[in-house]
Amino acid sequence: MISLKVNGRKHDIDLSPDVPLVWVIREHLKLTGTKYACGKGLCGSCTVHIEGKAVRSCQTSVGDAAGKDITTIEGIPEGHPLKKMWVKEQVAQCGYCQPGQIMQAAELLSGDKNPSDEAIVRAMDGNLCRCGTYPRIKSAIRLAAKEGGK
Repeated sequence: MISLKVNGRKHDIDLSPDVPLVWVIREHLKLTGTKYACGKGLCGSCTVHIEGKAVRSCQTSVGDAAGKDITTIEGIPEGHPLKKMWVKEQVAQCGYCQPGQIMQAAELLSGDKNPSDEAIVRAMDGNLCRCGTYPRIKSAIRLAAKEGGK
């Protein structure tokens, strides 16, 4: 039995410890905001926080996440500045990558309250958006930083 704490709630899962965390989040906990895309940790669609750090859940085993605080996109409150600015700036087109984008941006803002454009690009570099909304993503992060978003 593996014990997980996801979005503040404890879950006991009876699975092999080498199962990727993304499948536990999506299939067992039914938190489908975390997306599966490349399966190789290259695109960022599956990004969640473990102990406040952005990680690729497709490359993180449930065993490695056991006993740690895990936050998914569902754990980011609706009134959070990043979510509000994502809507205001109309970032999402298809929307598939956006939960991972927001999770990566949240880690950035937790450590840098006023990131430069270069810092934003560096932090977001591993998150891919097939729709190419990168200028809107950067704008939304800048606006969220002004609102004090972390």
